[in-house]
Amino acid sequence: MRFKYLILLSLLLGGFAGQVLAADKIILNTGIRDPFTTMAEDGFVDQIVKEAFRRVGLDAVIIVYQNSAKSLENANRGIDDGAALRIKGLERKFPNLIRVPEKMMDNDFLAYSLREKEGLADWASLKQKRIAYISGWQIFQNNLKDHPATVRTKNAQQMFDLLAAGEVDLILYERWQGLWRAQQLGLRAMSAEPPLAKREMFMYLNEKHRPLVSKVSNALASMKKDGTYERIFNDTLGKLRN
Repeated sequence: MRFKYLILLSLLLGGFAGQVLAADKIILNTGIRDPFTTMAEDGFVDQIVKEAFRRVGLDAVIIVYQNSAKSLENANRGIDDGAALRIKGLERKFPNLIRVPEKMMDNDFLAYSLREKEGLADWASLKQKRIAYISGWQIFQNNLKDHPATVRTKNAQQMFDLLAAGEVDLILYERWQGLWRAQQLGLRAMSAEPPLAKREMFMYLNEKHRPLVSKVSNALASMKKDGTYERIFNDTLGKLRN
């Protein structure tokens, strides 16, 4: 009888300890990989999120979903605690998500070519170009509905293969992912400036973590003021500049 009591007490205490541990850890998801998140967990988003939550006394973990819609649904349902590197306004579609006011960064969406940098004033500048972009990227699809020469690829590798083979003049991508992949492939891909579009990117927390929102926002702001944010940027994305 005493043995059974000790087992029960151990299970209860173990469960309580697990709840305490879970309370000290927070899981944010994202749909983006290198160079923002890496297998070594030392990408730009990995480090920014971990440091921001460390400053409010929490251990943060980033998990990556290939299915972007599923990641947001899981954050909205509270399966995960939130989402990272997302555009403003997601709370309209996912009402259980609260945006952390301090932005993580600005994402630039632009064109890459294998020629010297060329200026593209706006979307209309692409009219005479053969273009490839990844299917599902709404920012490109919405602005190129009537473009006569576009190819939609399944992934970034296919897009860069078309560029390397000379089958398209330009590929459209996000700045840092484009620079990273070009370096991995050994391509001298040049970004056309200025960007075709720019979007502010944020963290979101599930409403069950509402008390954390202002704290994390303040922590992120303090990282920008004390130089931590700049250091992380220079050690990760900044190294990719061409």
